[in-house]
Parts: sequence; C-alpha cells; structure tokens
Amino acid sequence: MKMLRITLQGKTYEVGVEVLGTESGVPASAPVQTAAAPVVVASAASAPSPAAAPAPAAAAAGGNGDAVTSPMPGVVMKLNVTVGQQVAEDQVVLVLEAMKMESPIYAPHAGTIASILVKAGDAVVEGQVLIQLS
Repeated sequence: MKMLRITLQGKTYEVGVEVLGTESGVPASAPVQTAAAPVVVASAASAPSPAAAPAPAAAAAGGNGDAVTSPMPGVVMKLNVTVGQQVAEDQVVLVLEAMKMESPIYAPHAGTIASILVKAGDAVVEGQVLIQLS
C-alpha cells in the first residue's frame, strides 16, 4: 500500500493506494486477469473532442524556456496569466476541468510567460504543453 497526499480545492487528504501486481511477487508489467467491469460510453455531444497529440516542449514554443504541461486530460476553464506577465513559483497560471472538478495548474518556478499555447474551452491531453515560461 502506498500513501499519497492529494490537495483538492485547498484541502489536503491522505489516501492509501494499493499498487496491483507488485506486492504478490508478480511484476507490474505482467497481465492480470480481472472480472469484466461495466463500460460507460459517453455520447459524442457530451464529451469534448480530444486535442492532437502533445507537442514536445522545445518544438511547441521554439525556445529554451520551461514548459507547463497538462497533468491530465481535460478542458481549459480559465487562463489566469497573459504573455509577458511575471509569475511566482506555485502561482496558479490556469484552471483545468477534468471529471467535473476544477484543477489549478501552477507555475513550476518564477519566470515570465513567454507564450500561451491554449485558450479557454480547449480540450487538452495529458502531457500537452499549455504555457511556456522563460
């Protein structure tokens, strides 16, 4: 069992997560048979269309700065910064909505917003470059 600390909307929770396939001596890469789970199919009208595959950080901005990437698939709800704006480490730069929850995305360090590669309403995929810092 792994203990993780998760912060949601300013509240911190400690949760235990069982890592399957490693505690029983079976490598994690080995296939594990499980009972079939029900499949939920969302209609095309209710789900945002996925964005293209994420671009590499250097290619996306054409520079040497640091990329702020999406930690999960979701939809950009709000941009809190503009190009040229100075940001502090851990400042909220944008808000993603994923699974009906709003998740703030933070600047990894202090810097200047060199480029913003998304806009409000854009669907993004995990790992996609959202903002480039310099």
